Amino acid sequence: MQQDLVSLWERVREQSPLVHNITNYVVMNTTANALLAVGASPVMAHAEEEVVDMVNIASSLVINIGTLSPRWVSAMKLAMARAKQLEKPIVLDPVGAGATPYRNQVLQELLEIATPSVIRGNASEVMALVATQRQTKGVDSTDSSLDAIEAGKFLVSKLHCTVCISGAVDIILAPSHQVHLKNGDPLMAKVTGMGCTATALIGAFCGVTDDTFLATTAAMAVLGVTGELAAKEAQGPGSMQLRLLDHLYSMEPSALTEYLSLTHV
Repeated sequence: MQQDLVSLWERVREQSPLVHNITNYVVMNTTANALLAVGASPVMAHAEEEVVDMVNIASSLVINIGTLSPRWVSAMKLAMARAKQLEKPIVLDPVGAGATPYRNQVLQELLEIATPSVIRGNASEVMALVATQRQTKGVDSTDSSLDAIEAGKFLVSKLHCTVCISGAVDIILAPSHQVHLKNGDPLMAKVTGMGCTATALIGAFCGVTDDTFLATTAAMAVLGVTGELAAKEAQGPGSMQLRLLDHLYSMEPSALTEYLSLTHV
């Protein structure tokens, strides 16, 4: 599998897929730079008047509900409906799921429009999608990714999609697959938007393959390994962010096989 992950990253660099992000104010700059560094092409477009046209030319669609507003929700619905029509991959990041009734309502409405190809969230968010009455701590997880495996499996079974539960151990679930990734570094949690960056990178990898499980595993592997290498050089959160972008840009895809810690379950 490791060689497949390497090949997929090489394909991202060769094809530079256009990733359409309807994401939140906090992370736009971070995720756009990460997509450029990994080899993809980002576009951040959320106007209702243009999202359908943007989906038409994009390789994938990333929906991130971090900073909600009614017009953005409307744009998300239009974009998801069009992506469904065109059978383009949709990656959903349920940021803060379970924190407020409005957030839960929006997620339910989005899932009624189209089933995501991939859902990526932390443990609390993934569990909140199954039990929306669960209270979360904002966008931070109050649970271990291992605690959310059963919830993730439920979503896989119900929605027939790939589910990624990020944390100290990143868990990727599909109908007949489960992989655990143990790369990364605790300093990544001190940089805002790392989870959102993971979601955006998944969008990039989904833009070059129909295998959403492999794409999700590759994206999380790339982020985990480059984050681990960046942390060795960083002096704190600020330099961590810069070093991460540098490694996403400069690391040879073949280096994944040297550093990757991956377990099939």
